[in-house]
Amino acid sequence: MTVTDLSLRERKKLRTRRELVEAAIALFGEHGFDAVTIEHLTDSVEVSTRTFFRIFASKEDVVLAPEQRLWSVFGELIAEARLDGPLIGVLERLLLASIEAMEPEWAGQFLACRRIADRTPALTARELRFCADTTAEIALILGGRAGLDPTDLRLRLALELMLAVWHTANQDWAVKEPADATWLAVLVRDGFAALPGALDLSVGS
Repeated sequence: MTVTDLSLRERKKLRTRRELVEAAIALFGEHGFDAVTIEHLTDSVEVSTRTFFRIFASKEDVVLAPEQRLWSVFGELIAEARLDGPLIGVLERLLLASIEAMEPEWAGQFLACRRIADRTPALTARELRFCADTTAEIALILGGRAGLDPTDLRLRLALELMLAVWHTANQDWAVKEPADATWLAVLVRDGFAALPGALDLSVGS
């Protein structure tokens, strides 16, 4: 679904969400995460706290919003896309499709929020919970569609390998930039291509 397919109400909600994320990036970057309240965020974009809580569950979720957006699209693709061939290849294809589906401003927002999260210990627990919940949800959807138990070791390991590629690509993207989703996609492709060599890598004599 594209932005033009959304109702007026949905487009307004998406616009407010984007404005809150941009405000959070500016305010958290200048004052620090702990010093900025939800009221500071809502005042800066002239919306009520009630509106805020219709979009986000917490202040922490504003920082995680760009990553949550990507994995939300990924989950939709897992539920709808044709699944055929080796699972790791399917995961690569759908992760790249999710990156391609992101809005133009997503890349800059993602990197800015990533930097805020990296220097904010209070966000660590929320990030870990989000990662665990998202992985479990994807395993449930994928297992149902592929006829696999969500706890199947092969399925879980394939998802963990995908996440390892994702996290490594993020780390390289943050230091190499530019803030361009196309460059992130290149790094993700490189990561998946390196998996066989990583699994076969030998050390010692």
